[in-house]
Amino acid sequence: MIFEKKEYKERLNKVKKEMQIRGIDLLISSDPANMNYLTGYDAWSFYYAQCVLVHINEDEPVCFLRDQDAGGAYIKTHLQDKSIIKYPEKYIHTPPSHPYEYLVEIIKQKRWDNIRIGVEMDSHYFTATCFEKLLTGLNRATFHDSERLVNWVRIVKSDAEIKLMKAAARISENTMKTAFNVINPGVRQCDAVADIQKSLFNGTPEFGGDYASIATLLPTGKGTSASHLTATEDKFVKGEATIIEISGVHKRYHCPMARTVLLGEKNQKKIDTMKATNEALDEGIFATKPGNTADDVAQKFWGVLDKYGIKKESRTGYSIGIGYPPDWGEQTLNISKGDKTVLKPNVTFHMIAVMQFGEWGVEASESVRVTEKGSELFCNLSRELHIKE
Repeated sequence: MIFEKKEYKERLNKVKKEMQIRGIDLLISSDPANMNYLTGYDAWSFYYAQCVLVHINEDEPVCFLRDQDAGGAYIKTHLQDKSIIKYPEKYIHTPPSHPYEYLVEIIKQKRWDNIRIGVEMDSHYFTATCFEKLLTGLNRATFHDSERLVNWVRIVKSDAEIKLMKAAARISENTMKTAFNVINPGVRQCDAVADIQKSLFNGTPEFGGDYASIATLLPTGKGTSASHLTATEDKFVKGEATIIEISGVHKRYHCPMARTVLLGEKNQKKIDTMKATNEALDEGIFATKPGNTADDVAQKFWGVLDKYGIKKESRTGYSIGIGYPPDWGEQTLNISKGDKTVLKPNVTFHMIAVMQFGEWGVEASESVRVTEKGSELFCNLSRELHIKE
């Protein structure tokens, strides 16, 4: 197991405290990052129904998994065997049958069917059919949107979690250097990504890598004016810029980084824009300290952009930690104007600045940790426009 049993107990107690505040007796969490956080369970099994049940009066969670995947819970968690519930294969892709029908029967057997149940209404993994099966099968219960309750508990990391994120940061640094080396005129984008992915998995001599929750993002040329583009078989072109957004991952903990490389002669407009971008990032990072809010950070960031007349509508950061596809964000804190989330020590976020101008763009980012007195960066790599003449 990655963490000591004591840490999982502390996490469970924090979640139960929030459940009590919100009037939830039973929490059903289907987000695999939350399942990992609460139990340590980690497998590529989230493509079908699974969840963790947290009852306000129980000493440990219940892990609800497909029978074929239950072995992972025995291996990866501290849970007692009785807390690992397996549903039969007959529920797999046999509509109208569905695994949550079996879950309903489990809840009834435990006599949890006449209480207040919290569900993750906006989770990627909690489908309309899941909810329909619960509503139909548990008509004596009352349902409440838990509104990312576990995600918000996850926002403040333990020192043990920070250690894993620092390992992921070393992988990010190594991989970005690899990207700088392999992105050259005439090289196919897909070939460059092959080397980038190899570096992400190779990690460092001390820390092995893991798959990232988001594919390597590699917009190039005009594509730098768009977001979230992945590699193609097209070749890099001299005179064009390429944005690289990656994340090193260690034991499911992410530490993202974005940089921009320019192939060919210097382009003063891109250089100046990158300098303004980095100035804005620096101001936001300087404002990152306990007691300040996400809005305070955002105001400082946009204050610099306003000075240079640069418009940016999208948020410029979000909380990070454990991640599973399709997102390495925690879906809680946003570095944006109006977000009044108060920063606390060991809150961690990805502060990302992408500037887009129709035909071109530049991007840079840092993964940031709030410390006792201010903040620190997880990675140590220049954010200047990387020019390969």
